[in-house]
Amino acid sequence: MYSHSLKFSALQSRRVPVACILLLFGFGPLLAGCIRQGHASPRRVLRVCSDPNNLPFSNSRLEGFENRIAELIAREMNADVEYTWWAQRRGFIRNTLKSGDCDVVMGLPSDSEMALTTAPYYRSTYVFVTRKDRGLLVTSFDDPRLRKWRVGVQIVGDDLANTPPAHALTNRGIVGSVIGYTLYGDYSKENPPARIIDAVAAGDVDVGIAWGPLAGYFARHEPVQLEIAPVSPRSEGSLPFVFDISIGIRRGEGALKQELESILERKRSDIEAILDEYGIPRVKG
Repeated sequence: MYSHSLKFSALQSRRVPVACILLLFGFGPLLAGCIRQGHASPRRVLRVCSDPNNLPFSNSRLEGFENRIAELIAREMNADVEYTWWAQRRGFIRNTLKSGDCDVVMGLPSDSEMALTTAPYYRSTYVFVTRKDRGLLVTSFDDPRLRKWRVGVQIVGDDLANTPPAHALTNRGIVGSVIGYTLYGDYSKENPPARIIDAVAAGDVDVGIAWGPLAGYFARHEPVQLEIAPVSPRSEGSLPFVFDISIGIRRGEGALKQELESILERKRSDIEAILDEYGIPRVKG
């Protein structure tokens, strides 16, 4: 789910303790305490590499659910969170986690070969998104109506590395009425991946097929009521539509992996509450 590398000269290497960010917004008298950190006993730091414009997962204002979960984990570690911002494109893991800029990356597929991963802390799925007032609820790639409808689907842009739903449609010969929405969107705007959900709400497409967390979150912010249904089948040969999601760390960091997994298990109910708050659809194994 990561593609081409877009660098931010001002953001990519800026590591900012969360406590200091909060102090800068209207808490002037407390700012001195932030500045004096260098003279105090050093606290433990959880270094997180994340995307500054990728809601519902993360943003530079720390409004994403992955930001919330990272902060929860840091509290359990008696640590401060420190961010390095980098757009999640191709090269993200190589230029962040593997280069030593951070200790963890939130939200990696559990079977990722790019990093060592913890036990999953949620499992989600691709979903169909439709307008409730149009009565177009669909649950299967084999629904014959998809051949006649305008179908919006997330795409990467390279046929050899496209999203699972794009491949599923192509495998069924559903191509003529398909409208592609790039997985990354226009990064000059806020919330670039939301365009496909906006298109469903506006009636530009009859159905959208999107990654569940993105769809669940942005559907709540549309002016019309949208319906979300998990795609079926759940997999097609070697093509999965359901993914376990974990925290990624560098290989060889076994002690950190064990510590994180202990926290994830201990704080499971709190994590579930955060996911519910953001409308993240989950599926059972």
